[in-house]
Amino acid sequence: MTDQTSAHPAEETAVIDAPGPTVLGAHFSNGYRTYVLVVMALVYVVNYLDRQILGILGHPIKVEFHLSDFELGILGGPAFAVVYAVLGIPLAIFADRLNRRNVIAASLVVFSFMTLMCGLAMQYWQLVLARFGTGVGEAGTSPSINSVLADLYPPEKRASALAFYSAGLNVGLLVAFFGGGWVAQHYGWRLAFLTAGVPGLLLGILVLTSVHEPKRGQVENLIDTAQTASLWAVIRVLWRQRSFRWIAFGTGMSSFGGYAGIQFIPSFLVISHHMTLSEIGVALSLLTGAGGAIGTYMAGVFADRYGKSDIRWNMYVPIIATFIAIPFAPIFYLSPSTAVCLIGAIVPAMMGAAYIGPAYSMTQGLVPLRMRARAIAILLFTLNMIGLGLGPPGVGEISDLLKPFLGADSLRWALMTSIITGLTGAFCYWRASRTLKADLAKYAV
Repeated sequence: MTDQTSAHPAEETAVIDAPGPTVLGAHFSNGYRTYVLVVMALVYVVNYLDRQILGILGHPIKVEFHLSDFELGILGGPAFAVVYAVLGIPLAIFADRLNRRNVIAASLVVFSFMTLMCGLAMQYWQLVLARFGTGVGEAGTSPSINSVLADLYPPEKRASALAFYSAGLNVGLLVAFFGGGWVAQHYGWRLAFLTAGVPGLLLGILVLTSVHEPKRGQVENLIDTAQTASLWAVIRVLWRQRSFRWIAFGTGMSSFGGYAGIQFIPSFLVISHHMTLSEIGVALSLLTGAGGAIGTYMAGVFADRYGKSDIRWNMYVPIIATFIAIPFAPIFYLSPSTAVCLIGAIVPAMMGAAYIGPAYSMTQGLVPLRMRARAIAILLFTLNMIGLGLGPPGVGEISDLLKPFLGADSLRWALMTSIITGLTGAFCYWRASRTLKADLAKYAV
């Protein structure tokens, strides 16, 4: 049973959106709505390209700077995650109060410029600082984009739209692994960073000149009071929702293995299977890029389709995806055959981000209009502090501890922790499903 609150504090009731007649304002065509969705997905492509290109570049960076697996994990995890997660909340406050389009464009320019700076780093600490800067810029995109898309797509189509947007992460990984691996092998890892930073600068101009700020609440017939609650009011609203607490922790556990994999799977394939960076780039671009994009998008489609009869399918879909993927993890990580290893990676790659679209969609429905960007920021704070903040350094530390006993195979076994964290995430989604209906009803249209 979930707690039902009969009265809300004054600062919260001021922003709770009352249903009413259709809101007057800009009503966009389906074509324009699709265009914005594609542009926002491209923003996420660039976001993940700049964020995760470090994965394919990790081995040459490790060699040049003489790093341990733990130090490489710090570079791929906390050096980015802490800034990204913490700053996401204040930037989401701007998104709930100001023009979200402008926040997205400005953030694009900042993180793209800092990616260029990564390519100019001459020492480890300089690269860490540049990764801090990348986190600063990227913190402003996801909460604002989620809020914009929620005002363009009604609840019954939202998981599919957000899953399409979220598939941008897989396409970003495709470009990072394939393009980054090819450039790094032929021209060095520094030029790979420099090349990755350019598209975001151009895309920022496109967002400013072709995307309009949608009217909040128009697709749900909600009245936007233009009043914004305090951050603590948003936190209290979310904390009352037991389903949100489980969703947030579940996404953190689900992403733990994913972020650790992005950081260390290229190194694992170099060390254990003696693949070149170009070969790894091709393999991982197909697995996490093409296959992952299909799996991420279809998860949202299934969540919307079956969620029409029972909203809890938004939690059941990532649970099912987890149990489908887990049996293939030992094949991927432990097989001595490179061919069998890569075949075993297909299903986990497709299922790896199945939780994102449903989690984003349900979080949007658990709060009033002017809390949506901050609700996503709080979700991402939890997800990234656990998954990105702990995943890469945690797996790196386990690998270092196992190295005296297992030698080069230590990374194989360290990456197997994804089975434990994946099952923990599935358990969290099951717990969230038990109170989801009641929690969503609190702010239903």
